[in-house]
Amino acid sequence: MKTTRSRRAFLRASALSGTGLLVLRDSKLAFAYEANAKLNLAGIGIGGQGRSDLDSLAGAGVNLVALCDVDQTRAGDIYQKQPRAKAFTDFRRMFDAMDRQIDAVLVATPDHTHAVAAIAAMKRGKHVYCEKPLARTVHEARLMRETAVQHRVVTQMGNQGSAADGLRRAVEFVWQGTIGEVREAHVWFDGGNGPQKRPVDRPPVPPTLAWDLWLGPAPERPYNPCYLPASWRGWRAFGSGIVGDFGCHTGNLMFRALRLEQLWKFPGGQKPKRVIIRVQAHPSEVDQEGYPTTLRAEVNLPARGELPPVKLTLYAKEKPSEALLLGYPRGGWGDLLIGSKGSIYSDCPWNTRYALLPEKTFATVQGGPPQTLPRSPGHHREWVDACQGHGTTFSGFEIGGPLTELMQLCNLATLVEGAVDYDTISGRVLNSKPADQLLHRSYRRGWTL
Repeated sequence: MKTTRSRRAFLRASALSGTGLLVLRDSKLAFAYEANAKLNLAGIGIGGQGRSDLDSLAGAGVNLVALCDVDQTRAGDIYQKQPRAKAFTDFRRMFDAMDRQIDAVLVATPDHTHAVAAIAAMKRGKHVYCEKPLARTVHEARLMRETAVQHRVVTQMGNQGSAADGLRRAVEFVWQGTIGEVREAHVWFDGGNGPQKRPVDRPPVPPTLAWDLWLGPAPERPYNPCYLPASWRGWRAFGSGIVGDFGCHTGNLMFRALRLEQLWKFPGGQKPKRVIIRVQAHPSEVDQEGYPTTLRAEVNLPARGELPPVKLTLYAKEKPSEALLLGYPRGGWGDLLIGSKGSIYSDCPWNTRYALLPEKTFATVQGGPPQTLPRSPGHHREWVDACQGHGTTFSGFEIGGPLTELMQLCNLATLVEGAVDYDTISGRVLNSKPADQLLHRSYRRGWTL
């Protein structure tokens, strides 16, 4: 008990001193490690992107105590590489067996199981690093943000470009008025998806794959290799298409620079009755199983305090007009903010670099505005440091949640006719019952948030 009280005192002092680490509420949420000791980490979904995340987290000095994956062939070499970590196929059993030995959790499963795994971890007081997009549905992303706040855990979404100096510098330019007042923005992706048709053949499930656990909360369907290993991204039941997959990367600069999180979180706590985001999608086709081949989505974003309303246009396999880039080479990926004094443009999917346009106008800019954002030691290390009481994360769920909500709202709008009016206060669609019903989905028995 003496050790626990000492740890609590440290955490409370850290929060009050401005490190951004919040005080834990009860003994069940107390850290299982002493301050500044190694973080005990569990990995859920380690065979794909999780493989890279684990390498980065190991480099940041964590202690891997548990590894969980439903595909033993795909994850087999990771188990061999980390023989001291206990192996599981069901993260629920992992938590039951090792609750007190786990401080933090990496979630890098397919999109449709992000929410059930991450929320289960947060409810047990575990810090969470979750790959993008934060969740597959609007409601799941919203609930992940709310759960992180309720349980006071340190979070980070895996849009790694957030750590880049280039992205943070671009945000500083916009925040400090270099390009003037922004009322128009464009984000485009060099890729689309296309309709999907469920296979009729039923090959046997590989003996090393726990197919039922892979499905998780998704509606039951027979196994087929067309869903794996990464083809699930193009299926609505499992993935988020190009908009969900890369929206949290390529739209990152736009979202931060325009302070769009203020549509969900309000300075001074003065919450309005309603905040409406209107989305009108123009998909090449409507498909219940897959995502459109091409897409243009027009998003009307309301004012945020003194910041004016913005019209955002998202494109998948389409691009804005050449005129908008003022002769600057237009890449396959793009993030463009058009201000009253000029524009800022990133041609990198991860927003790690930028250009001020027109170049002649900004050729004499020396150094730019003062640096106001902290620079990152690395996206993964930043999270580990924050879990241990040092600094804060730049892409916590208070940012990742709303950014994911916005991108998934654009995906949702491709399935309904007309504009969708989404209220960020209630988390409901106000003008379309069919659209409102798509904010979440029914889970299979045995799965819950």
